[in-house]
Amino acid sequence: MLLRFRSMVVVAGLLIAGSASAGESKAPKGVVELFTSQGCASCPPADTTFSQLVAQGDVVALSYHVDYWNYLGWTDTLASKENTERQYGYAKTMGRSGVYTPQAIINGRDHVKGTDLVGINSKVDGMRSKGEGLVVPVSAAMHGDEIEIEIGAGNAQIPAEAEVVVAYFTKKQQVEVTKGENSGKNMDYWHSVYDVQSVGMWNGQTMSLKLPGKLMGKSKKDGCAILLQASGPNGEPAEIIGATILMAGRKKLDD
Repeated sequence: MLLRFRSMVVVAGLLIAGSASAGESKAPKGVVELFTSQGCASCPPADTTFSQLVAQGDVVALSYHVDYWNYLGWTDTLASKENTERQYGYAKTMGRSGVYTPQAIINGRDHVKGTDLVGINSKVDGMRSKGEGLVVPVSAAMHGDEIEIEIGAGNAQIPAEAEVVVAYFTKKQQVEVTKGENSGKNMDYWHSVYDVQSVGMWNGQTMSLKLPGKLMGKSKKDGCAILLQASGPNGEPAEIIGATILMAGRKKLDD
């Protein structure tokens, strides 16, 4: 499995970013996952595009730093082998022989060049209009010291089961790259994923989950996305049929 099964940890004080009321999540249009690298010369424009996507506030935007460009002279400070495995898992799901950066995966179904903001939004809107968007409602709210997640029912046109996945990310980080293809650049990175956990299985029926909230908002643990995601026969990530995003505290995207 590409998704790591660990203790279910979400944080006290989680609130949705954007215009949703305090303690409640806002329904996004889709999920965009950018695979990028600090050592990739063509990635900085995509990282800038991604920051614009985050600022839109209408999609779940997640950035995964991969480690396969580290040999070029700079070890990506945000990369992990798990992020690389997730990207290769998507390649298998989509029948592709390889991966590239910057690559944007839309709803776990298709890919677009990560610099193409118009193309990304067009793909999100197109999938939504064809019923390939976030068709299962997912919401979350903070009640006391717990996160309560509510997932709606499915229908005959979508997978009969899916994993409930939590992707934890840091809202914004600046990294000074001193070696490699981007040497001398100070790069801003948004919504960089540092951990992905599977916290349950959904079987097509309405579902409620309660997760403890203790650590989020500490040591750059700023937010998480909750994804309802199907998987392939060997655990590779597949289509995402529901999602929401939560931020620690009362932060806005432009803080």
